[in-house]
Amino acid sequence: MPTDPCLADLCLPLLLLLITPLLPPTGAYFGLTSKESLSLFTSPAPIISSTHSRPHLKHCDLLPLTRRQKRLCRKEPGLAEALREAVRLGVVECQFQLRNERWNCSLQERGTLLKRGFKETAFLYAISAASLTHSLAKACSGGRMERCTCDDSQGLESQRAWQWGVCGDNLRHSTRFLQNFLRQRKGGKDARAKMDVHNSNAGIKSVKSGLKTTCKCHGVSGSCAVRTCWKQLSPFHETGALLKAKYENAIKILGASNEAVGGHETPGQLFGGRHTRSTDFLYLEESPNFCRSSRFSPGTAGRTCSRETTCDSLCCGRGYNIQTRLVTFSCHCQVHWCCHVECQKCVQQQETYTCKH
Repeated sequence: MPTDPCLADLCLPLLLLLITPLLPPTGAYFGLTSKESLSLFTSPAPIISSTHSRPHLKHCDLLPLTRRQKRLCRKEPGLAEALREAVRLGVVECQFQLRNERWNCSLQERGTLLKRGFKETAFLYAISAASLTHSLAKACSGGRMERCTCDDSQGLESQRAWQWGVCGDNLRHSTRFLQNFLRQRKGGKDARAKMDVHNSNAGIKSVKSGLKTTCKCHGVSGSCAVRTCWKQLSPFHETGALLKAKYENAIKILGASNEAVGGHETPGQLFGGRHTRSTDFLYLEESPNFCRSSRFSPGTAGRTCSRETTCDSLCCGRGYNIQTRLVTFSCHCQVHWCCHVECQKCVQQQETYTCKH
């Protein structure tokens, strides 16, 4: 009996694969199984007849999911849209955080890259898991999912908070649901499989670390006679910055026998005597330099850079071209009573730097 094509043998790359990349308008290819068009997830939902009583069923069928995942999707109205949002969120943040790196979340060679144990692969697994966790929690609190609602953690009086018009982000449900949705196949006990799971969990924990308790007072003249509190996630951009910092400090592990990839707090044997934590990014092999076009990246030729900060690194010693142009912009603006603004037009010379081939 044929098996479903998982998001990869680990299943988590499914969403990981949607998440690494150039922005959607490029029309690049990037999907759950690394074969689908990215536009499948970022374009508006397909038009479905209003007579269709459950349009989300069609949305689920269009997503590149395994049979089991499609069954779960069909049972949960709102899940398909939450997955689309997770892709959008991860794509934008991935490209933003790595915009000044030699590898900047390019799509073209993703399949080959994901087969290797680079720290870039670790980043992809982590940001995939993080964007999924964040989007599902927001979908719950936003009322877009039928099987979950506001955060129901004990001691937060969430029901009273809901009565006052606020709703905590349900991170507990999103994490639990995600573990079930991306359930691993049996096997995968080697160092690479454990490392991928470890990095995925590190991404989820980065979202959890940004969960804050927010409180609001209710009473006469702003007194705190009644106070309601709820859990709220930090903006995903903050999570992305945290993941970038972990990426920059990723730890190389020694190899297949290393226990550091088990996903626990137990220290492993690492280069330089460093110990791993459950929140660290781990990788197995050194990355290529990504300077020239290869099976791992399109290279850095033609990339825009900053002469003061990034050109030396991005251009890999090849130098850069300088293009000068005149830019017109509004300047010397003045506000006139009551509601009128007058500006002058100024012209400024602007230089653009791009890496040579």
